[in-house]
Amino acid sequence: MNAKDQPMEGREDLLEYFRDSETPREDWRVGTEHEKVGVYADTGDRVPFEGPYGIGALLEKIAAAIGWDPVEENGKTIALIKDGASVTLEPGGQIELSGAPLRTSKETCIEFNTHVDLVKELSDEFGIAWLGLGIDPFHEVSDIPTMPKSRYDIMRNYLPTRGGLALDMMHATATVQANFDYKDEADMICKMRTALVATPIISALFANSSISGGKENGFASKRLIIWRDTDPDRCGLLPFAFDPDFGYECYTEWALDIPVFFVVRDGTYHPGDGVTFRQFMEKGWNGFRATLGDWDTHLTTLFPDVRLKRIIEVRGADTVPRDLICALPAVWKGILYDEGACAAIWEMLGETNFEDLEASQLDVAKRGLRANFGQHKVLDLAHELVKHSAEGLRRMMELGEDEHDERVFLDPLFSQIEKGISPGEEIADLWRGQWGRNRQRLIEATRY
Repeated sequence: MNAKDQPMEGREDLLEYFRDSETPREDWRVGTEHEKVGVYADTGDRVPFEGPYGIGALLEKIAAAIGWDPVEENGKTIALIKDGASVTLEPGGQIELSGAPLRTSKETCIEFNTHVDLVKELSDEFGIAWLGLGIDPFHEVSDIPTMPKSRYDIMRNYLPTRGGLALDMMHATATVQANFDYKDEADMICKMRTALVATPIISALFANSSISGGKENGFASKRLIIWRDTDPDRCGLLPFAFDPDFGYECYTEWALDIPVFFVVRDGTYHPGDGVTFRQFMEKGWNGFRATLGDWDTHLTTLFPDVRLKRIIEVRGADTVPRDLICALPAVWKGILYDEGACAAIWEMLGETNFEDLEASQLDVAKRGLRANFGQHKVLDLAHELVKHSAEGLRRMMELGEDEHDERVFLDPLFSQIEKGISPGEEIADLWRGQWGRNRQRLIEATRY
């Protein structure tokens, strides 16, 4: 029996999951995950799964072109995997690249651009354009095709009972995130807390979802607002992470009391019917006993802005154009993998109370880089944050941990700061001005 299939004996097994994930510094890597919304270039319509020019056919074409292994569900290709990376299908047909764990920002940028170049080449033959935006700019949820994955059917039934914009999150939004290792519990705590207080600043730099439903929506990042009305149980900025006793046990206690989306056995998804993981572990459910594999799956269905699993995931950024995509893992690496930069960011932001942190995230959603963070301007804090990241990257290079000067990947962020507005505000200005609210001009300007 696979170790992940062994029934769990108690909470200590859950804590050991995190301890087993600790990674020595010399083995630290960075992973990047990137979602993109696809539309037919000539009409702007979303792309269905079925049909000769649908998402399913495109995945099969990608697999054939680069030799990736297809993953099937009920006879339909829903994902591709190879060498630690995967291409997966999101609920509304967004395609996500989950990159392999790589050592340098240069490697992650090459991986991303190679993927996008290939997908673009093959998608052009299908008439599909992939947009560098954090939200579908044209369609309401009712007009977006759904993808044939059992887990998404369960989520579509459950999440609307928890939040009014849950289906918008699933089908209309797109994000880019980065994943980082931690060496021990103390290191995890430091990174989680720093990432949480820095998230509103990063969100402002990457806010890029200002057009939805074919019109300006009044936000620099509508995606941030959508996530705030998805599921209060499993989303948000994690106030308990700032408690003095925060650690593996505290995160575990939070996760235990969140309802399970589903339990997977022999490839079949069984809806959780509101049972929490704690109840599942202590009493079993529907004849099933909880396993470490169930715990691993459960953690992937929690959606805080910073998520703890075998890695730490930072999740606060909208999908953006190419140069900014490569900036995302680099800016976080400079902060989280350099002790000096991590400490400097915490000194700058760590005294913020949770109410102000929440308020700043909401203001960022509305006004992007023009927002306030407590008594400070987000634009000023963004400049300081990126400078600290650059210093962290410089120190890592001087210590020989990185061969190349990765600070070059931060240049697009300094340029954005110099403009004084977020990408989404630029898009809104062009939409009402130069583009004349023409969807074809938006598609051509924002496609990869």
